[in-house]
Amino acid sequence: MKAIGLTRYLPIDEADALLDLDLPAPAPPQGQDLLVQIQAVSINPVDTKLRGPKPGEENPPRVLGFDAAGTVVAVGPQVTAFEVGDEVYYAGDVTRPGCNAQLQLVDERLVGRKPTTLDFAEAAALPLTTLTAWELLFQRMPYQLDGRRHVGKTLLVIGGAGGVGSMAIQLAQHAGFTVVATASRPESAQWCLQMGASHVIDHRQPLAAQLQALDIHAVDAALNLANTDLYWQQLGELLAPQGHVGLIVEPASELRIGDPYKAKCIGIHWEFMFTRARFRTADMIEQHRILTRAASLIDAGELRTTLTQRLGTINATNLRQAHRQLEAGRSIGKLALQGWD
Repeated sequence: MKAIGLTRYLPIDEADALLDLDLPAPAPPQGQDLLVQIQAVSINPVDTKLRGPKPGEENPPRVLGFDAAGTVVAVGPQVTAFEVGDEVYYAGDVTRPGCNAQLQLVDERLVGRKPTTLDFAEAAALPLTTLTAWELLFQRMPYQLDGRRHVGKTLLVIGGAGGVGSMAIQLAQHAGFTVVATASRPESAQWCLQMGASHVIDHRQPLAAQLQALDIHAVDAALNLANTDLYWQQLGELLAPQGHVGLIVEPASELRIGDPYKAKCIGIHWEFMFTRARFRTADMIEQHRILTRAASLIDAGELRTTLTQRLGTINATNLRQAHRQLEAGRSIGKLALQGWD
């Protein structure tokens, strides 16, 4: 089967950073695995971090990729939720070969049926970021998606125009929050407003003064999706007593979790979308349930895809371009590749 992978960890501008490969097809699925024929993939920062320069070589080559949409072509004997021919989307498992290949094995508990109103590329843009934002807001943090229970509460989303931010804005707006997103360019600010943010402020400037200009003197919750260290002190000061902060980026240094966090009893919540698959937790099925519910909301017109750019077919040249754009730090929404040469 065709695949894109690596044998060495190189800067993205080197031609061998990602290679077109011909690899053996996966073995027939066992247990609760599905064998999926990949139709489209999307790219995430985790791909660039795992591919980035470091010592070591891979033999056989390593295949990355953690956002996919495709068609089930075989099922394991214990599969109950899917049949051959089902169109699916998922983010997969960081401990197994990724989706940058024509065929992939994936546990059915991590998979949802593809939204019927989206094509494969539009669907592939969603799983990792949807799961991250959903798990963080509604499973790690003490909030609920349904019933607009959070009307009157303010959520600050740092990095609103990225993949996770784009979904977090939509989900929080659906839950009733007034969402203040951050962006530093006119085009990224406009994107945040399209996603449902009520206000956009510039994360390159002090946050407090900009919020006060909006008559917001404290926020009930914040998602720091960009730089944990840089905004740590500001968020401790901005969050209301008994507020909550959600984090996804590993800090570069030690963080002080005493005052003002201790004085205000601020809840600190980490989210890592691969935790359930990596540790084979008893509730792995939750990712199937989240993706299933998200698909129904998309098909009902209550959520939308965050795909902003299609970079052509799935090959090493186009995948290198996607990595290059992500590493430049100026992407809005998600990038996707669809089909095979």
